[in-house]
Amino acid sequence: MDKYNTVILGGGPAGLSAAHTLSDKNIDVVLCDKNETIGGLCRSFTIDGFIFDTFAHVNFSKDSYVQSMLEEKTDYLIHKPEAYNYSNGVWIRNPVQNNLINLDIDERIKIIKGFIERKKFNPQNYDQWLRMQYGDYFTDNYPSKYTRKYWTVESELLETKWVEGRMYTPSIDEVLYGAMSSETPNVHYTKEIHYPVKGGFGAFMSSFSGDYAVENKKEYSGLDIKNKEVFFTDGESIKYDNLISTIPLDILVKGIKGDVPEKVLNAVNCLDYTSGVIVSIGLNKKHRSPSLWFYIYDEDILPARVYCPDIKSPQNVPNGCSALQAEVYFSKYKPLNIDFSEIKEKVVEQLVDIGLFEKENIMFSDVRFEKYANIMFTKQIYEARSIVHQYLKSIGVHYAGRFGEWDYLWTGQSILSGRKCALELNAR
Repeated sequence: MDKYNTVILGGGPAGLSAAHTLSDKNIDVVLCDKNETIGGLCRSFTIDGFIFDTFAHVNFSKDSYVQSMLEEKTDYLIHKPEAYNYSNGVWIRNPVQNNLINLDIDERIKIIKGFIERKKFNPQNYDQWLRMQYGDYFTDNYPSKYTRKYWTVESELLETKWVEGRMYTPSIDEVLYGAMSSETPNVHYTKEIHYPVKGGFGAFMSSFSGDYAVENKKEYSGLDIKNKEVFFTDGESIKYDNLISTIPLDILVKGIKGDVPEKVLNAVNCLDYTSGVIVSIGLNKKHRSPSLWFYIYDEDILPARVYCPDIKSPQNVPNGCSALQAEVYFSKYKPLNIDFSEIKEKVVEQLVDIGLFEKENIMFSDVRFEKYANIMFTKQIYEARSIVHQYLKSIGVHYAGRFGEWDYLWTGQSILSGRKCALELNAR
């Protein structure tokens, strides 16, 4: 049985950042990840010369440490964060709320009237927040629909702290201007986004290589706190002095041997998350997407979001080819009623119907599943995760990253979370 000073569970950006930070200080570290390749949700994969990412990723962090790790070590391309939306057969520049020009006149009038008539109050949930920002008509016909597709729940089931900085609220002048002109400013929360020249987004993760051990295909199955031993599904175990977990809190806690307090077990059952199906399509000619990525509001169309690996980097596809990748989300609140192969066939069919490509241009299609896509901000999240975090601290387990902190962290934020956790552990 091996023993290390520090065992890190999960090889996503937080785990990699923690491992790199500790190994840089000559601490004996092993990083254990269940997948064949490290990177977590930021890992990339290759199909017949096409490179795809696991969900959509770009870097826009302005933090000096994140930039030094990713962009000073990896050649990257710069894009403007321009996106589109698809709704009822119409392409609308993103965000919809101040880019109404492509909608018919009646639709524009209804949105503008709703915006003017909106009321100011203290919102108690996401649905009320939307109505206060955009009015009833726009809320019902755009963000509420997308919430059901992306977050898999009705908007009133979500709270609002996560929204800050992620959704733009225009002035009435901006709404009116965007209803009469296509020359509107880009109001995305960042002015540029960065992506590796080659290797997919996973190439950024290679920057965190270091003098530490990596155990791939090492899936966590249990934890013995008393004897400081981690168990894995392959039957092996590793002893540790310190443990950092970046895996989902519910998986971690439910694997702890002995009497876990019922309050803690109840809390992890209240931590909600979305799961995702990724459909990747390789094409032998250029597709007709209007932008690097776009959102789909129609609820009868499965994907919530589609993006273009070939626009992210031409080196993601062979010469003369292109690619699309679509995301379909589900959860315990919105379970799947068809299998993955049916999802793949239906997504391909729907993207053809939208007019993005012809069926004869398809070289291949691929479907993959990630059980943990994003954490969900249902109302019980803050109390539940606080209970779990306090318990982990009491038993000497450190945590970091999106699923360790159980927070809506972007890649750069996850990197900083892992580094902070490692530095705090080292300081002790």
